Amino acid sequence: MTQTPRTGQAWPRLQVADWSETRDTLHMWTQIVGKVRLAHAPLVNHWWQVTFYVSARGLTTSSIPYGTGAFEIEFDFVDHGLHIRTSDGGTRHVPLAPKPVARFHHETMRALDELGIEAPIQDHPNEVEPAIPFTEDLRHASYDAQAAHLFWRQLLQADRVMGAFRARYAGKVSPVHFFWGAMDLACTRFSGRSAPTHPGGAPNCGDWVMVEGYSRELSSCGFWPGGGEEGAFYAYAYPEPDGFRSHPVAPADAHYSPQNGQYLLPYEAVRTAENPDAALMSFLQSTYEAAADNGGWDRPALETDPDRWDERR
Repeated sequence: MTQTPRTGQAWPRLQVADWSETRDTLHMWTQIVGKVRLAHAPLVNHWWQVTFYVSARGLTTSSIPYGTGAFEIEFDFVDHGLHIRTSDGGTRHVPLAPKPVARFHHETMRALDELGIEAPIQDHPNEVEPAIPFTEDLRHASYDAQAAHLFWRQLLQADRVMGAFRARYAGKVSPVHFFWGAMDLACTRFSGRSAPTHPGGAPNCGDWVMVEGYSRELSSCGFWPGGGEEGAFYAYAYPEPDGFRSHPVAPADAHYSPQNGQYLLPYEAVRTAENPDAALMSFLQSTYEAAADNGGWDRPALETDPDRWDERR
């Protein structure tokens, strides 16, 4: 039986090797839904309009404008269904269960059509290799409900701590949001300065996509279900300033990966720490300082006290 946060461990254990097939299938499903949002939401800098957000039951697109109304789509990892809701009261439900990507695509598009929502999307995924067209993808067909639930609980914890970290910044900062291209939860701070043109190079993804995403100097952190036995937290800077990769960071399990061009902290190191929240926060803060201090950011102008109004509540 699926454990809940009340009866189970807050930071759940989930071996990547135990759910890699489900992870890869779910990745394709999120790309399909993400492209539906992309088709209708107006462009926001750095592609913020295409992301998902961690919800009380899974991942949600939040409200997507459509005509004079709106709709939203949510992956429910408690009852395991894809819920589509419209502002005029319409609802449709697509079960989350073992099925090929091609079938999930058909069922989702049919549900949208029944609600009167046109969804012209690109028929293949981005940032992966090979990029099998969704309508032809019979390879990815796994769905372990328990694993999907545990992954959502990993995201729930990461989102909570990253949200507290985000609140410390008064400068331009992204929401804590889920990018379906790379299947990672991310939060990005910006110095306020422009950045050199990004060279691109992501598989099956136009270079212009990365140019938009990295058009301003930034420090980014996040979590993805890879890079460690149970996934990994990451942090990087663009452009990477001199001294970034040799800057002291915490906790002790964090390290700079030249192969990935970023700092990594195994999820299991956070999960097993005496104080997981503090361990993760030290990673987020110290890697940000590596970017800001070595990059010459105006930290006094960009940072703030998230508790500054507590005494007036």
